[in-house]
Amino acid sequence: MKILLIGAGNMGGAMIKGLIKYDLTVVEQYPPKIEKLKKLYKDLKVTDKIPLLDGYTVILAIKPQSLNSLKTEGEAKALISILAGVGIDRLKKAVKAKQYVRAMPNIAALKQKAVISVCGDEEAKDEAIKILSGIGKCFWLDSENELDIATGIGGSAPAWVALVAEALSDGAVKLGLKRDISYQYVAYLLEGVGEMLKDEHPALLKDKVSSPGGTTIAGLAKLEEGKVRDAFIKAMEACYKKTKEL
Repeated sequence: MKILLIGAGNMGGAMIKGLIKYDLTVVEQYPPKIEKLKKLYKDLKVTDKIPLLDGYTVILAIKPQSLNSLKTEGEAKALISILAGVGIDRLKKAVKAKQYVRAMPNIAALKQKAVISVCGDEEAKDEAIKILSGIGKCFWLDSENELDIATGIGGSAPAWVALVAEALSDGAVKLGLKRDISYQYVAYLLEGVGEMLKDEHPALLKDKVSSPGGTTIAGLAKLEEGKVRDAFIKAMEACYKKTKEL
């Protein structure tokens, strides 16, 4: 499989580790980044010019605002775009390809643990999922609208969860726990709960931990007073609205 990765910034660079097993060519114009990539990956093909697209599955990982100035020649086998807020109709005007796919990985791609929203031409589904699975778990969606909704969970929610993690740590530190321990504790807490939620309904997990008259339900009551669930729902709505504006 011939893959052309255009852009090796934070997200594009994170994808290289999962793509290096293929016939991969990376397009990157920033000289220090090129040198860094050559040191990290001995046999990686890196160029500062976009080659003829014919025969390539192209992964587009540039900044959305750079799309208008992108110059390509030829027709790609398929185009996989990770550009936030850029629809397939616009991609068709910028890059010629037989098939088009939009994907939204999140920052956990840096650890090959991303959640990746994917949608587009069904003919390219299997290949796109195979490629993107190198950086995490793919979820094929039925429409670009569903992808825009999922952007809140995948793309933005890591920041919200980080805010929750920081708040939990702050609470522990306020009560006397050391900061370094509290941060590590919360990190492993979230990892463990994430594993459980793969096959456990959130409400059932909550109920299992909440004993009558116990500490957990006392804390939950305070969270309800603060309208935490309402705040998260509104955060999702705000994220979706902003995605549509972009």
